[in-house]
Amino acid sequence: MTNTTGSGLILNRRTMIGAAAALVGAPAILRAQQLFAAYPFRLGIAAGDPAADGFVIWTRLAPDPLAEHGGMPMQPVEVEWQVATDPRFATLVAGGKALARPELAHSVHVEVAGLLPDRPYWYRFTVGSERSTAGCARTLPVAGASLDRLRFAVAGCQNYEDGLYTAYRHLAADDPAFVFHYGDYIYEGRSAPMPVGYDGKPRRFVREHAGQKLFDLADYRRRYAQYKSDPDLQAAHAAAAWFVTFDDHEVENNWVGEIDQEKDPPEVFALRRAAAFQAYYEHMPLRRSAFPGPAGMQIYRRATIGNLLDLHLLDTRQFRTDQPCDDGFKPRCAGWADPAAQVMGQTQEAWLSTALKQKSARWNALAQQVMMMPLDRRTGDELAPIRNMDSWGGYDAPRERVLKMVQGLDNMVVLTGDEHQNYAGVLRTQGGQGDAVAVEFVGTSITSGGDGADRRVGEDRLRARNPFLAWTNDRRGYLLCDVDADQWKTEFRTVDTVTRPDGMIKTSGTAIVEHGRAAVTVT
Repeated sequence: MTNTTGSGLILNRRTMIGAAAALVGAPAILRAQQLFAAYPFRLGIAAGDPAADGFVIWTRLAPDPLAEHGGMPMQPVEVEWQVATDPRFATLVAGGKALARPELAHSVHVEVAGLLPDRPYWYRFTVGSERSTAGCARTLPVAGASLDRLRFAVAGCQNYEDGLYTAYRHLAADDPAFVFHYGDYIYEGRSAPMPVGYDGKPRRFVREHAGQKLFDLADYRRRYAQYKSDPDLQAAHAAAAWFVTFDDHEVENNWVGEIDQEKDPPEVFALRRAAAFQAYYEHMPLRRSAFPGPAGMQIYRRATIGNLLDLHLLDTRQFRTDQPCDDGFKPRCAGWADPAAQVMGQTQEAWLSTALKQKSARWNALAQQVMMMPLDRRTGDELAPIRNMDSWGGYDAPRERVLKMVQGLDNMVVLTGDEHQNYAGVLRTQGGQGDAVAVEFVGTSITSGGDGADRRVGEDRLRARNPFLAWTNDRRGYLLCDVDADQWKTEFRTVDTVTRPDGMIKTSGTAIVEHGRAAVTVT
């Protein structure tokens, strides 16, 4: 005798008895006897925040991803997990059980520890007779250990409606040690069945968002479920551990602190932001240290990778003051130079300054969200300089403070997203007119902006007005970074289309930075 619950589970008599017996204690836990009416691991698996002795592994049970509660009953479910030294799981080195709780959308975050440094491991999850696919994650070398070379990828800005995630399939095949995701994992808007390109013309419709604009926890959960159902995104997660950070669209376009574009009262927007943060945590392979609370999320952190790379992951949203000039792409205004302006906030700035003074590795990298180069955006006959107020270009004082921190290190690379284009350039003090102190690589989007082109209209004028800008490109894709003691090489990996399946990958440009010189050459 079976009982169909309508929640994605079929419970047999033995399961019902076990669940009833568990009610003697609290809470009741649905154990491994259950049979799912649909595959429960439809959102895939992921690993994140790798360290020398382990990483986080993640999954979420969702037999019906877009349904209420993902098709799960409102009870905790016990999930088994395993970590092995081989893809066949012949040699298990760690394992256990974790609770997928309804309060966290039946997601599971396991912080695996006790592993050996600088080697790959494979992991998977099981519930009853159901088993997830296997993922691979590599532990980091011990901080200070000799490391000859490192390969990693940089990606983000993946508007589901704008295109297919083909680039992620290619990223997985490039075999990075890890991935840095600079944010905009989801987009919060409602469906736009008539998309418009940057040129103002209609562009090809690809696929649409489920649901309306996101405001509450159920909205955000549904959107993540839709994005994470994509097989190419799942493949990229299964291929390597990710360091994830958020930008704006995980909450709302161009939000900062407790300020949104709707001009809502701060206490009202704080409720929406809290829901967005909870859903972000529920769907990302983050450690317990990032668990959202009344003060927000602890998302800035650091990873020192052998003696080769000190990776500083920044938060440029939670502690930022309001954008000057009422946001947008605007001509020069007094707000650009406000000495009280903040991008990271005083506490995070002090944390970064302390970390940089330690000089823990051959290279430093700032892994962050918005362009640091103060790009003059004029592409026509405009008289006054124009900047993107949502980038560091709208915040002269904070940018100069950071550049002063890195001045003299001669080993700093800044990794950025948000722009939906590829850029390579030199970071100079004094608004781009002073000393060269670092190199910035801005990664394009996975899909946001549609197919794009090899060159965007007005590129020549943009380059002429910004001599620190070395190269730009308007295709979709990701960055692939190969680093050794003497040289940092960034390949701009791009696909020819995201609006049709099976886009072809190529390297549109290769940028080289020599250690000890704040300069870049692109071929």
